[in-house]
Amino acid sequence: MHKEEFHLKFFMCVIQSRGLVRTPQSTGGEASTSSMLIQKPPPEIDNMKYLHATDGPDTVEGIPILKTEWIMTHEEHHAAKTLGIGKAIAVLTSGGDAQGMNAAVRAVVRVGIFTGARVFFVHEGYQGLVDGGDNIREATWESVSMMLQLGGTVIGSARCKDFREREGRLRAAHNLVKRGITNLCVIGGDGSLTGADTFRSEWSDLLSDLQKAGKITAEEATKSSYLNIVGLVGSIDNDFCGTDMTIGTDSALHRIIEIVDAITTTAQSHQRTFVLEVMGRHCGYLALVTSLSCGADWVFIPECPPDDDWEEHLCRRLSETRTRGSRLNIIIVAEGAIDKTGKPITSEDIKNLVVKRLGYDTRVTVLGHVQRGGTPSAFDRILGSRMGVEAVMALLEGTPDTPACVVSLSGNQAVRLPLMECVQMTKDVTKAMNDRKFDEAMKLRGRSFMNNWEVYKLLAHVRPPVSKGPSSIHTVAVMNVGAPAAGMNAAVRSTVRIGLIQGNRVLVVHDGFEGLAKGQIEEAGWSYVGGWTGQGGSKLGTKRTLPKKSFEQISANITKFNIQGLVIIGGFEAYTGGLELMEGRKLFDELCIPFVVIPATVSNNVPGSDFSVGADTALNTICTTCDRIKQSAAGTKRRVFIIETMGGYCGYLATMAGLAAGADAAYIFEEPFTIRDLQANVEHLVHKMKTTVKRGLVLRNEKCNENYTTDFIFNLYSEEGKGIFDSRKNVLGHMQQGGSPTPFDRNFATKMGAKAMNWMSGKIKESYRNGRIFANTPDSGCVLGMRKRALVFQPVTELKEQTDFDHRIPKEQWWLKLRPILKILAKYEIDLDTTEHAHLEHISRKRSGEASI
Repeated sequence: MHKEEFHLKFFMCVIQSRGLVRTPQSTGGEASTSSMLIQKPPPEIDNMKYLHATDGPDTVEGIPILKTEWIMTHEEHHAAKTLGIGKAIAVLTSGGDAQGMNAAVRAVVRVGIFTGARVFFVHEGYQGLVDGGDNIREATWESVSMMLQLGGTVIGSARCKDFREREGRLRAAHNLVKRGITNLCVIGGDGSLTGADTFRSEWSDLLSDLQKAGKITAEEATKSSYLNIVGLVGSIDNDFCGTDMTIGTDSALHRIIEIVDAITTTAQSHQRTFVLEVMGRHCGYLALVTSLSCGADWVFIPECPPDDDWEEHLCRRLSETRTRGSRLNIIIVAEGAIDKTGKPITSEDIKNLVVKRLGYDTRVTVLGHVQRGGTPSAFDRILGSRMGVEAVMALLEGTPDTPACVVSLSGNQAVRLPLMECVQMTKDVTKAMNDRKFDEAMKLRGRSFMNNWEVYKLLAHVRPPVSKGPSSIHTVAVMNVGAPAAGMNAAVRSTVRIGLIQGNRVLVVHDGFEGLAKGQIEEAGWSYVGGWTGQGGSKLGTKRTLPKKSFEQISANITKFNIQGLVIIGGFEAYTGGLELMEGRKLFDELCIPFVVIPATVSNNVPGSDFSVGADTALNTICTTCDRIKQSAAGTKRRVFIIETMGGYCGYLATMAGLAAGADAAYIFEEPFTIRDLQANVEHLVHKMKTTVKRGLVLRNEKCNENYTTDFIFNLYSEEGKGIFDSRKNVLGHMQQGGSPTPFDRNFATKMGAKAMNWMSGKIKESYRNGRIFANTPDSGCVLGMRKRALVFQPVTELKEQTDFDHRIPKEQWWLKLRPILKILAKYEIDLDTTEHAHLEHISRKRSGEASI
């Protein structure tokens, strides 16, 4: 039988500009037992060998895969490593500084060097580009060491009037051409990126003028015939359209929330009202998310001025809060807040209003530049690193016809957008606000911004409803299941209050399914969950007990308390508990009520969601610890630390913390390793100790390997490193589950709770038949999860096929694609994984697919 007649599916490696990409290929569309054609090497690809390998039992839809590959020559196989040879990249930071810029600079330098390119620092932003000289210096691998944890920008930033003039841009072009630099990565705000695009559009004319003036030769002009520009948005205000988050925003929120939490304690002690002014001259994102994250009584943002009678509404709101027993009021003001006539609303104006009308002891705190300072959060380090990698790839793939692009974040995906489309939309927001078209400005900010606003209005501006007659009320119960996770309390608060606003009766269940079986249930009012947003752990109590053994008692209590819907906030046990409830419906009609699972676990291992509430807080805790450990190692020299993280069999924390903390290795269960891998890591560190960077950091997920324990790895490193480096170990333990939730977890949990309760109310109405609730369809028991760019409800029964129950992890995990970045940035000789890369999209398409959270 000829090869062409095998009833097979196969993999073919296709060559793209970024290296090798394995993609499933077939000739006949649908999988069937019809004949499949084995492709021969394309004639246009030279120096390639054909390999027929049967080294795996893989199948697709039951049909065995016969693995076939094009094997490239050594040089071609490492295409990504040679992509930058002969090219030069310059990186600069411009405009206001933002935490996370250093992570982006570090990634651009190291990935640029990895590809074979020369990389240059441009110190002091565009001013350094214009002035030249020592401001433009070649970077080395070691020169970006220990940058990750530093705030601001190590290479400096400056406002530059010279670059706004053509003469200044002419000098900048001269400085680049003389160094052979034709690729420019600009990290800054919309003004900085607009300047870069102008520079690019004038490039040919600038070269022509320089050649006429005799400042560059014809050969130099030919070699530098076009300039590639890629932008990364660094701005704490998150005011750039086209990206969900700009570099620095999350860190700024961390600084704000730290201060709000500190102020809250003193405000409660003295029964004070605090007015906090945060940055945001033209964008209210920081103020809005802060208000959601701390449960503020009121927020003023420039995009949505308050109604004309806002003074009366505000005072009534504050007095009602005090009447319900609260000892403090928090008001958040964006520095650019205005009323509907365009008149500024200042923090002093608000203070004077509250003192005059209510007589409350009121204080004003203007946070100012403290928001720009401090250590970058884990989110910003990872965001900066990912964006830096993508920026280098975009630059090296660029052609004269490629438009200048900006690397953006959409959900958890990196996307490329035309730079000037994003700049134009950002300007459209400003124009709409200047024209008093505030509704249009809100829409242009994007769906995520609008959803934040809608949830805030519900939680802060709607009066708690007075109890209605029993016939119009549905009863929903809320519970925590599994291990504690920071943000659980914020999810409970949001769920309870949205439920009350909708006119439902809301019950809280203590100690998970065990408490549901024992009847540890009580009704929650509006004030019951007051102040819960910023508190870590689980105030309701949480246990890992599953419901199956207690179906009879649980069914009895569902009837006794008339529970018609269940919101389960927790980790893998919450998900498996939901599956058991679905099975129990066959035996107990009382279990035929809608339920929804909100993933909340530091392990981030719940199927159906890319993110879980609590994982971001744990990640930042690990990063903070690693920073201190690295600092210690820097002081003692030649020291390697082995750190054990939590996560069960899920390597999310170890991988992401490794990326955020600059680890040399991160051992996880999902990526099996052998003694040879451990040996290679030791040799890598031995080599590293010969450079100027004499410290090492190794992370190990707690269940990555039952034999290669933390003690084993520590002993191995200690033995092999004798005379070269010392080893130390730390097991972080349950500190990763504690602490105050991060702004991301507070905000994510709040919106998840609101969305879950909205779904629940609709599902209860759907399931109401003959005076009772009866829900027995698969879509009446769901996990609410973040999937790429959207929040979606997925039936728990459909997620079973995506679950590895033995190891309590999803079968596919998006973050595994980031592991090559970790290894490249740690200077390992590996092939760059190019299976996930960003394509150039258009902003209109991007906006229609935004995460609806």
